[in-house]
Amino acid sequence: MKLDRLLSITMALLGSPKRVSASELAERFEVSLRTVYRDIDTLNQAGIPVISYPGPDGGYEIMPSYRIDKQVLTLDQLVSIYTAVQGIQTATDNAGMTELLERIGALLPEFSTHPSSFGLDFGQASNRNVKERIRLLELAVRETRLAQFEYMDNEGRETHRTIEPMGLYLKRSTWYVWGYCRVRSALRVFRVSRMTSLELLPERFERRSLTIEDVDKDRRHLKPPEALEAELCFQPAAKARVRDEFEEDRTTVNTDGTIRTSAHYYTKEQAIQHIILNFESIAS
Repeated sequence: MKLDRLLSITMALLGSPKRVSASELAERFEVSLRTVYRDIDTLNQAGIPVISYPGPDGGYEIMPSYRIDKQVLTLDQLVSIYTAVQGIQTATDNAGMTELLERIGALLPEFSTHPSSFGLDFGQASNRNVKERIRLLELAVRETRLAQFEYMDNEGRETHRTIEPMGLYLKRSTWYVWGYCRVRSALRVFRVSRMTSLELLPERFERRSLTIEDVDKDRRHLKPPEALEAELCFQPAAKARVRDEFEEDRTTVNTDGTIRTSAHYYTKEQAIQHIILNFESIAS
């Protein structure tokens, strides 16, 4: 399709560090040289400034200023998007993210693709098993395929679930998937680390006209479980970790250096799991 080819030629010229010859373009897109010449002329007529250089080292380039001046987004916004996509790619290993990075990088001048002072590394929040589940769930969302798995809730009960995955999100270093649960016939949110035996089914589903905000709407009609108020005391060595995990206005430092804080949990098991997982390294 000509429109697709014109867009691809534009991206190839934007992303290339050197001039691209007509023969290279013809070979890459499997068209004749005459077609390449017509396509370049079409791009120029559309307002894309393609410069032609004759001679043995000749070829086509797009004016460097076009990379930024003709974009809707600002340079800072593009760099922020580039950084965010890099972080997501770390967690999902999605090949499509690699292509997207190349496309966004093609829109940026060389100096802006250097490492910046701001970065996102979602991979640190996921062990190898969780990372593989994220990859599978992201694929299920993209291809609208059913996913089934065994799931453990806060109280340690295990159930078999089949869901229509609608999206993934990261909250406080923990990955979640949300979607329509065919077992409960309602929207549900699942913590990826609590899944086992995850499998994508060949059956596809038609995406429902629901958003993640609808999850909160469903929860408003439910009576919240009674919360347990836990009073906790930590040794001075845990000070930094306490600051990471608990609310500052609930935390005080005693005269002997120990730290006292409080938190709400819905079960004793949840409280024990949270404390062991986050403070085991300090205790050992």
